[in-house]
Amino acid sequence: MGERPTLTGGSTGLRTGAEAPPGTSATGESSPARAAARRWAVRVVLPTALALWLLSLRNVDLDKMRDLGLLQVLPVLFWVALALLTLGFCLALGDRRTGNGWFAAYVLGLIAVIHATPTLLYPTLRYSWAWKHLAIVDAMLRHGGDVPNSGDLSIYNEWPGFFQLNALFLRATGLESAVGYAAWAPAFTNALLLGPLLLMYRSVARDRRLIWGAAWIFYSCSWVGQDYFAPQAFAFLLFVTVIALILRQLPSSALPRPDRRRRGAWPPGLLLLVLVIVAAIVSSHPLTPLMLLSALVVLSLPRRNRRVVLPVLAGALVLTAAWDATVARSYISPHLSSMLDALVQPDANISSGLATLGTAAPGLALVSWIDRGLSGAVFLLAAIGFVRRPWTRRTGLPLLVISPLPILAANAYGGEMIFRAYLFALPAAAFMIAALLVHRGTRPRRRMLVIYPLLLAMLGGLVFGYYGKEAVNRFTLEEVAAARYVTSHAPEGSRIVTLTSAVPGLFMHYDQHERVLLGQQEITDRRRLVRDPVEGVKGFVYGATAKEPAYIILSRAQARDLYLTGELPADTAKRLESALSGAAGFARVYHNDDAVVYRYETPRETIRR
Repeated sequence: MGERPTLTGGSTGLRTGAEAPPGTSATGESSPARAAARRWAVRVVLPTALALWLLSLRNVDLDKMRDLGLLQVLPVLFWVALALLTLGFCLALGDRRTGNGWFAAYVLGLIAVIHATPTLLYPTLRYSWAWKHLAIVDAMLRHGGDVPNSGDLSIYNEWPGFFQLNALFLRATGLESAVGYAAWAPAFTNALLLGPLLLMYRSVARDRRLIWGAAWIFYSCSWVGQDYFAPQAFAFLLFVTVIALILRQLPSSALPRPDRRRRGAWPPGLLLLVLVIVAAIVSSHPLTPLMLLSALVVLSLPRRNRRVVLPVLAGALVLTAAWDATVARSYISPHLSSMLDALVQPDANISSGLATLGTAAPGLALVSWIDRGLSGAVFLLAAIGFVRRPWTRRTGLPLLVISPLPILAANAYGGEMIFRAYLFALPAAAFMIAALLVHRGTRPRRRMLVIYPLLLAMLGGLVFGYYGKEAVNRFTLEEVAAARYVTSHAPEGSRIVTLTSAVPGLFMHYDQHERVLLGQQEITDRRRLVRDPVEGVKGFVYGATAKEPAYIILSRAQARDLYLTGELPADTAKRLESALSGAAGFARVYHNDDAVVYRYETPRETIRR
């Protein structure tokens, strides 16, 4: 510990004072034959692991998913492939002659195994939120911009950048919907994110093993799941890009420059590009600009950084303030008082995401605790890296690890702020962990005994958080068909009632239909629904729109959602379907193996009154 790095012009970059023992190479290898065997293994393990992964996805019984989602149905061969892929990457780390191409192949292989698996297994788009975002793109296409009568979804009119970009793409390509490529958004977004991550890490280090180790750790710990077809994924990609470009310009950057006298100065064209990216962030997502401002403020604390950071900070402040005061004013003005109230409740904001798990299914409770454990371990290892590797303090990355804390304390963001703060801190934290683990002066075999189990443990935590809720995130073709029937047959002004939001396509034509989620109503209304299902539903459909009918959708994913979260008793969907089948005024108009739809007509005498 305490080694002092020196910037070099060679390919290995940051060097420590530790030297290899006499009679060994710089990597601690004692035999050319052993080095050749390791290089051979690196080249063989990767295609073998990927082949085993693809073979493991045959004949997976998705209907057996329960508390732990995909973890309960993926075969042993899948886990063998993941462990083998990790072993191959560790072997690559142990050889300083491993090229960037092989490192890239391993990291992209990890992205494919983790993020393409659900896409390859599921017949439809994953996540109800992704379906909602498809509906918003569709509505903006139909209306040519802002969507009228959008109700609670009016916030998307205020930050439309992501949706308008997709609408522009659909117009240019002639595609009718984004559903085809949205299913691949997690894999595609993570693959795109690799570029800015590498630029970030190469701005502060030159050792490619350290750089690629940090990238692997990032993907091994990114369990939050904000990588689907959503504005957050788009804005986070741009956020990391801006931070990487800034780090590249800082005086502590490890990248060589032709004119060292201009170190720390912005070329005008590059600064303009950064501000354009900032403008895209500001117009696409309400939270990410605040995270960016916080990151820029903490990066500007060291005086040596201010020549680079302050121009971007000033531009980000002006762009954010201008957007919020004009386009987003209609949303911010009525919510301003609640935002100000949240500023004086930092403890409540931080704890809001750590909801009680008393009503959750045992599997979901286990997943939540493992998520928390992985997150805590990431910050603990990053802190140890900060202490054990003093040279990292010059990079600005420790500041980026703590930069989300002010935003975390300022607002709860619907209970999700603690998870978003982890996401924005993770790129820098991953590098701090890599700096702790991947360094010179340790024999590869000894280092393997520490790194390999630790990387496996990280992936173990990741798969619990990323796959543990798939019983709700996955939809069948039958559920999609039921929702499509309702949104295409319901007259304008109809009310659509569901137990939870776990319905694919629920928000299609959201500007024409009102939606009611029974599981999110007041506790008195939920108790009434449990006590008397028919009366509980009538409170939300009887006279809903006077002349137009109401539609009630009950489905497989909603029942699983209730079981996992405990918002309502697990048998509520079954009891409600049984009650509605014989209730006056309710008619079953559609059903299949995974969903049923009832229509309720308001009695004529009620309309006359």
